[in-house]
Amino acid sequence: MSLFGLLNVLQGGQAADHGTGGGEGPDLQGMLMHHLLDGSELEFRLLGRGWVIHLPQWDPIHLGPLTLDLSPTRHVVFLWLAALLCLLVFIPIGMAMRQRYTDRAPSGLANAVEAMVLYFRDEVVRRNIGHGADAYTPLVLTLFFFILFMNLLGLVPFGATATGNFMVTGALALVTFVVVEVSGMIALGPKGYLRTIFYAPPGLNPVGQAIMLVILTPVEFLAKLTKPFALMIRLFANMLAGHTLVLSLLGLIFMFAGAGAVVVGGVSLGVLGMVTAIMILEVFVAFLQAYIFAMLTAVFIGLIRHAH
Repeated sequence: MSLFGLLNVLQGGQAADHGTGGGEGPDLQGMLMHHLLDGSELEFRLLGRGWVIHLPQWDPIHLGPLTLDLSPTRHVVFLWLAALLCLLVFIPIGMAMRQRYTDRAPSGLANAVEAMVLYFRDEVVRRNIGHGADAYTPLVLTLFFFILFMNLLGLVPFGATATGNFMVTGALALVTFVVVEVSGMIALGPKGYLRTIFYAPPGLNPVGQAIMLVILTPVEFLAKLTKPFALMIRLFANMLAGHTLVLSLLGLIFMFAGAGAVVVGGVSLGVLGMVTAIMILEVFVAFLQAYIFAMLTAVFIGLIRHAH
C-alpha cells in the first residue's frame, strides 16, 4: 500500500476509536495485521469517506477429508489484476512486433520491452541454462513480470501485495519445482535423474560407496526441497518486511498524538521522511525480488540439466 493509503488507514482507525469514546488511541496492532494479512474485503478511503467491497463467499468443496475453499480474497483479486496487467501490456506489444516492426527496430515501449527480453534471454536464461535455454525464456520472463506487477500493486493507494502471502509465493515456487524436476528427467533420463538423488562418488570401493550413498541420499533429497522453499520464503519475507516497517513507523505518529503540537510535528516530519525513503527503496526491492526469483529459476534449471 502507498504512503497515502497507509495514512488514511491509520486515520480511519483513529477516528473509529474516538467515536467509541476510547481513550487508548488507535489499535495499531490490529490495523497492522489487518493490512498485512489476507481478507474477504476491498477497502478504499478518501477525504474521510470509506468504501468497503465485500467479496463473494462460496460454499467450500468437500473432497473426502479435504475441504477446498475457492472464495476470492483480497490477495487473489490483486493476483488476477497482476495477470490482467501482463496481458494488457504484452499482447498489444506482441501484436505490434509481429505486424509493424517486422522490417525495422521497434520504438517506445516496444523497444524497452524488447531490450528487457533480450537481456533476460542472453544474460539470465542462456548464461545459466546453456544448450536449449531459449525454450525456457518465456517461463522466466513470465515469472519476472508477473511477480513484478504483484509487487508494484502493493505500492499503489489501497493496493495489496499478493507476494506478501506465503501461499502465493509457495504456488510460484511449486511451479518452479515442477519445471526444474521435469527438465532434469527429460535432460538426464531416468537413470541420470535418479543419480541426482542416490549419489555414490565413483572411484570408491563398494563399502565406501555404500556409506556415502546412505549419507548423501537424504542430503540430496532435502536439497531438492530446500530450493523451492528458499524461493518461497525469500520473496514472501522481503515483501512482507517492507510493509511491516512502513506501517509500524507511521503508527508512531498516532502514538504521540497527545504529546503536544511541537512533539507531534517533530515526530511526524521524522517519520514521514523515513517512510518516504523506505517507500522509494521498496520500489527497488520490488524489481530486485522479481529478478532474483526469475534468475534463480534459471539457475536451478541449469544445475539439474547439467548435473555433472
